[in-house]
Amino acid sequence: MLENKWLEAMLQKVFNGDCIDFDEANKLLSIEEKEEFYWAANEIRSKFLGEKIDLCTISNAKSGKCSENCKWCAQSASYNTHSEEYDLIAEEQALSQARKNAEYGVHKFSLVTSGKRLSQKNLERVCNIYKKIEGELSIGLCASMGLMSREDLQKLKDSGVKHYHCNLETAPSFFPNLCTSHTIEQKIQTLKWAQEIGLKVCSGGIIGMGESMAQRVEMAFALRELKVKSIPLNILNPIQGTPLEKTPSLSDEEIMDTFAIFRFINPQANIRFAGGRNKIKHLQERLLKAGVSAALVGDLLTTVGTNVSEDVCDFQKAGFKLS
Repeated sequence: MLENKWLEAMLQKVFNGDCIDFDEANKLLSIEEKEEFYWAANEIRSKFLGEKIDLCTISNAKSGKCSENCKWCAQSASYNTHSEEYDLIAEEQALSQARKNAEYGVHKFSLVTSGKRLSQKNLERVCNIYKKIEGELSIGLCASMGLMSREDLQKLKDSGVKHYHCNLETAPSFFPNLCTSHTIEQKIQTLKWAQEIGLKVCSGGIIGMGESMAQRVEMAFALRELKVKSIPLNILNPIQGTPLEKTPSLSDEEIMDTFAIFRFINPQANIRFAGGRNKIKHLQERLLKAGVSAALVGDLLTTVGTNVSEDVCDFQKAGFKLS
């Protein structure tokens, strides 16, 4: 039984299938009983998603030389970050990575490529890789390849891809402060096209880029409007050479509040640990009891940097099941 009766009313509202509004979300963030707020968020997770944790891993399949000017990104050609640069991953390397993760019990495997969009030549190559993985393994297939046309998304789907990832990154009102080489509307269109052809979509963002808490709430509502069911929340890892290199870290309370309010706003979505895990390792146990239901695992992208077997052990100790 919650001592804060208004918080209890909000919890019951979500349990009943009703949506909290923007004002209610901001009021939830202002309550003094923080531990009750986090407990309530976890009750929502338990009711709608049970005790299973959804695991996915990503492979940095094409790195660097990106034409876009996203201020947070080490792979942008606009900044001098000394990021590793290489063309598309070899087929056998991708297969080996997928096999390894399938053995750990990871549910989904995704290739991630730098750049605004893939060339048709590289799209054909990744489609062939996906076909090989699908023919050999039972692991789910995802893709994260920037802005895509409806036709190119269909090619990915025909190759066995079931999920497409394209982060909003931040609130629509804040996005122009962080990137001017493409728009958040283009990202939203990519997600809508993916949904239209029957792909499930994954979309979230990075917190700690100078946005306000109200703008984090705005992003959560934008994702709810898009009916996104997999929401990765990354913690900014400031990269030397980027415009955000000196951005101060968020407080523990801001991070906890963000994960919990995303759960209230998106009760049936997988709220996922993602990049910057090294910055919140000390909060992991608490976050697993504040609404988190999924995780990006592995060390195949520089800002994730987690050990899969260690993660699996930690999640099981916290009471989660892999399947």
